[in-house]
Amino acid sequence: MGGMPYTQRTRYRRMRKARVAGLLVGIAAITALGCQMLASSSSSATSRSAQPSGLAKVPGAVWPAFGQAAILRGGRSQIQAGPNQHSAPIASVAKVMTAYLVLRDHPLQPGEDGPTITLTDEDVADTDRRREHEESVVSIAAGEQLSERQALQALLLPSANNIAAVLAQWDAGSQERFVARMNAAARSLGMIHTRYTDPSGYDDATVSTAVDQVRLVDRAMRLPVLAAIVALPSATLPVVGTVQNTNTLLGHDGFVGVKTGSDSAAGGCFAFRVVHWHGGKRMTITGVVLGQPGHDRIDAALEAADAMVARLTGARRYVPLAHLSRSPSGPAS
Repeated sequence: MGGMPYTQRTRYRRMRKARVAGLLVGIAAITALGCQMLASSSSSATSRSAQPSGLAKVPGAVWPAFGQAAILRGGRSQIQAGPNQHSAPIASVAKVMTAYLVLRDHPLQPGEDGPTITLTDEDVADTDRRREHEESVVSIAAGEQLSERQALQALLLPSANNIAAVLAQWDAGSQERFVARMNAAARSLGMIHTRYTDPSGYDDATVSTAVDQVRLVDRAMRLPVLAAIVALPSATLPVVGTVQNTNTLLGHDGFVGVKTGSDSAAGGCFAFRVVHWHGGKRMTITGVVLGQPGHDRIDAALEAADAMVARLTGARRYVPLAHLSRSPSGPAS
C-alpha cells in the first residue's frame, strides 16, 4: 500500500473506515437486540413472580359461571381472584363498610349495647319514602330508641336501608360526611376499585370488586361485635319485633356470616365467612360473590357461594330453602 498513489490510498482508507463503521453498527445492533430480549425475558419473569402465588392454586372450575368472586383462605396473605374483576354495583354488601365504620368510631365490647339512638319524625318520613320505592326497610316510630347494637342488627340482618341512613347521620352528622369517610376508609384498605356514594348500597353508583370487598370483610370480621351480629339468625327490635337474617346459609357447611345484597343492577351479591374443619384442622375462608343472575337474586348468590366453598373443601353442598318464602325478587337493598 506504500506504493499506491495518494488518491488510491485515500480512497482505500475511506472504504476501510466505512466497512469498520458498518461492522461496529452491526455489532451494536446485535448487542441491543440481545439486551432487549434479555430485558424482555427478565420483565416476563418479574411479571410472573409479581402475580399472587395463590392464584394458580385455585382451579378455574371453582369460580361461579357468572359475575365475579374472590376468596381469602386463613393463613394466607394473597387474595385469590376469579375472572371478570371489575367495578360493579354491590347493593347491600356496602353495609359491611357502614357497620365497620360505626364500630370503629363507636367501639363496643362483647355484651355492651352502646349508646342510644332516638329516631325522629324525619327518620320516619325517610322510611316511608324508601318503602314507596320498594327499598329494604324496617318499621320504626318517632321517639323509638335503638341501642347501637340494635341499630347494627337492623342494618345487617334484615338489611334495613333506613337504618343505614340513621347510623350515617348519627355517626358523622350527615350522610355526605359519612360517605366521605367510607371512601377514605376504602383507600386506607387498598380498595382501589371501590367508590361509595351512599351508606346502604341502594345507589347503583356505589361500586366495588369482589377482591376489594374481601379486603374489607376480612378486616371487618376482626371486630368481635360485628362477627357476633352477622352470625345471628334473628334479632328482636323495639317496634318491628323479630327480624330475620337474609343469610339462610348460617349454620350450614360452616357459614358464619356475613352479608347479602341484591337489586336489578347488582344482581345477587354475598360476602361470606366459612369455618371449615378438615382432619382436625380449622380453615377459614372469607369470600365475596357479585353479580349473580337468577329469579331470586339472593338465592343465586347464596347458591354460588355454597357451590364454590363445596368445590374448595369437598364438603357436601347445602341447598338453602328458608328463603323460598320471600318474594322472588325481594326489596331492593
